[in-house]
Amino acid sequence: MTQAEAKNDKGKDLLGVRSVLFLPASNPRAIARAREAGADLVVLDLEDAVNPDHKDAARAAAVAAVETPWLMPVAIRVNGAGTEWHSLDLQAVAGSTADYVVVPRASSAELVRDTAGRLSKPVLAMIETAAGVLAAPPIASKAAGLIAGTNDLRADLRLPLDATREPISAALQLIVLAARAAGIAVFDGVFNNLEDGAGFLSEAQEGRRLGFDGKSLIHPNQIAACHQAFAPSAAEIERARALVEAFHGGAERFGDEMIERMHVEAAQRVLSRANT
Repeated sequence: MTQAEAKNDKGKDLLGVRSVLFLPASNPRAIARAREAGADLVVLDLEDAVNPDHKDAARAAAVAAVETPWLMPVAIRVNGAGTEWHSLDLQAVAGSTADYVVVPRASSAELVRDTAGRLSKPVLAMIETAAGVLAAPPIASKAAGLIAGTNDLRADLRLPLDATREPISAALQLIVLAARAAGIAVFDGVFNNLEDGAGFLSEAQEGRRLGFDGKSLIHPNQIAACHQAFAPSAAEIERARALVEAFHGGAERFGDEMIERMHVEAAQRVLSRANT
């Protein structure tokens, strides 16, 4: 299978994905829990979540974990290019049954293209550096999906530790624009405070308003709120149905506004998301 074929085939599996749950591949209890937690996509992490002394064991555990069927697509996040574990990770993932490979700190289309070609698996590219943001459009052209790495992006931009999302809002919008131009899925970054449920929900809702398809998660307890945030409300669904039923072609009046085909297509996306 070519890289383009892999992208088109597996990229379809990302339609309707709202929750992307990251967990350390070195933690067997977390893997067991993730199987039943209800996330739309699970990422077994070999990178930041794994102590350097446990990299080899985590790699073996991730490969073993995907051999048993899951209820949802599963990806493995490899260590970044230039690290001592990168080649070993790629070799292991290439021989695994993982659905996707997640590439951290993606900064060029060539890296994504070469990884997809070497593994014959679609790539989810993490945009988490200034270079990655500026190269997001060509990266998106070679990826099956983009993931905003907000923690690393803040660090790369040298923002204060307590920085809000406002200083990276332009970068987040550029990531969404790149994904939409390429016709692929795009996921927001993680929310770090596990005890702040209201804060998580607010940030997830903001991510939906920015145009993200879903959000990266660091704990199963965030799944329900994530699905709530990215699901259309009852009022949105009712309006979308009425709009689709009222449309007869061309520009016409719907209540107090003028609608045309683009509005119908947006309403159909709402109804499609409501059925996921």
